[in-house]
Amino acid sequence: MPLPSQTDILIAGGGLAGLRLAGLLTDAGADYHLIDRRTRFGGRVLGFEMADAAFDLGPAWFWPGQPRMAALTAFHQLPVFEQYATGAFRFEDARGQVQQGGGPGSMQGSFRISGGIAALCSKLEAGLDDTRLHSATTLQQLTRTSDGIRARMADGTQTEARRLVLALPPRIAATLSFAPALPAETTHALGSLPTWMAGHAKAVAVYDQPFWRDAGLSGDAMSQHGPMVEIHDASPADARCGALFGFMGVPPAQRRDTAALSDAVGAQLVRLFGPRAASPRRIEIKDWAFDPATATKSDHAPLTAHPRYYLPAALDGLWDGALVFGGTEVAPGFGGFLEGALEAAENAFARVIR
Repeated sequence: MPLPSQTDILIAGGGLAGLRLAGLLTDAGADYHLIDRRTRFGGRVLGFEMADAAFDLGPAWFWPGQPRMAALTAFHQLPVFEQYATGAFRFEDARGQVQQGGGPGSMQGSFRISGGIAALCSKLEAGLDDTRLHSATTLQQLTRTSDGIRARMADGTQTEARRLVLALPPRIAATLSFAPALPAETTHALGSLPTWMAGHAKAVAVYDQPFWRDAGLSGDAMSQHGPMVEIHDASPADARCGALFGFMGVPPAQRRDTAALSDAVGAQLVRLFGPRAASPRRIEIKDWAFDPATATKSDHAPLTAHPRYYLPAALDGLWDGALVFGGTEVAPGFGGFLEGALEAAENAFARVIR
C-alpha cells in the first residue's frame, strides 16, 4: 500500500521500538503509519534459520529485572530459556596460546528466546495492520508546518503528520534534512549519543551438535588474538544442533574482506575448541558498521563501556512537541538494550497520544 498523503502520527524506524509503538497506537485506536528504509522490519534485530533453529545476528539476550521484555515474551507465548553457561571457559592470549579457566559463564543468568529475538519482532509485526506498514521507504527531509510536519521520502513521496516519531539511532536521525534547521545544541546532542553496537560485527558458526559441551566447556571464550574478542554458546534450547557466536575485535576497516574474515573466524574456533570446530555447517557474519540504516562513520570507533543513555533536554519538545525521539538510545532506564527500545516506545507513546 502506498504511503498516504496525511496521517496523524508517522513513525520512522521499524525496529523493536517502532514496532512496539505501532502496537500501542493500534491498541489506542490511533491513526498512524510506520516507515522503514530497510526491506524488512526489525531494525538491529536480525537472525537466520538453519536446521529448524534460529540464530541471532543482532541482540540475543535480555536479563532478569527487565520487566517489559519478560511481559511481552509471556504475552506472545514465546518460550524463553537461560543462556548455556555450564563448564570451563577458554582464553586466547596475544600469541594465540589457549588457556582454560573455571567459574560461571560470563552471560550466566541471561535469557534467550526460542526462535531468536526476531521471533518477538515477527509477533509484533503480525499484530499490526499491514496497510499501515511501509518498508523500503527512506525518509529524507522533515519540514515544520503550521499544524505538524511534512515528511519527504527519497522517492519524492510526501506525507503530512501531526506528530512524527524518530524511532531511529540519534546519529542516523542527524543525517536527515530539517527545515528549519535544528538548533546547534540539538545537532550536537544527536551526534553525541553513540549508537549501541553499531560499530560491531557478529559471527555465528553452526555445527551438527554442541561438541564443546562434551569436553566440559561452556562455549565461553575471550581472546587477545582475534578476530573475535568474545565468544558464547548460541545453540538452541534443545541442542538439536550447536552454534557459537562471537563479537569481532578488529576495527571495521579491517573487516571488508568477508571471505578472509570468515576463514579467520573458523581458524580461531579451531584454536579455541579443537579440530571438531573445523567443520561448521555454516558461518554467517553481519557487520553492522556498514549497515547505513544503523551506523555512521562516527560509530566506527569502538565503545569501551556502555554509554549513559537518556533524552537530552535539547531533543525534548522540538517543534512544539511535534517531533519526538523514540529509539533505545533515548531510554533513560535501559538505554541500548532491547528493554530500552520498549521503554522508549512507551515514552514516545505518552508524548504523541496526549
